[in-house]
Amino acid sequence: MMIRAGQLDDPQVVALLAVHARGMLDNSPPDACHFLDLSGLKTPDITFLSAWDGDTLLGIGAVKALGDGTGEVKSMRTAASATGRGAGTAILRHIITLARERGYSALKLETGTGPSFDAAHRLYTRHGFAPCPPFADYEASDFNRFYAIELT
Repeated sequence: MMIRAGQLDDPQVVALLAVHARGMLDNSPPDACHFLDLSGLKTPDITFLSAWDGDTLLGIGAVKALGDGTGEVKSMRTAASATGRGAGTAILRHIITLARERGYSALKLETGTGPSFDAAHRLYTRHGFAPCPPFADYEASDFNRFYAIELT
């Protein structure tokens, strides 16, 4: 498995981002969805990553610099055909390593609630993330949860 930066113009990435958006909208009210579209992932404060097995996309994820010495995990999604192959773990570990290399004091994230988000909650807690209060411009609701991991 190779983790690559960029690749936002690859048709497989574009398709998986569409699946990600649909999954968020199908499982949360629209005003509780905070995923980034393709243009939102192409900003200078975001490093987009993708996991590959040869020419096959396994998963995606990103880290956003929040400007206060912390980063935010964004757009984590594993391709349906790659579930259980460790792509999410590989991308999350890569994001944590990047955050440490950049000197971030913490990584934070916002995610949804309900059964479709249970695997994500397990992934984050397995890697040391713990519940935290809302951050940045997020507001708590019945449809989201917040996690953070201290890196220092």
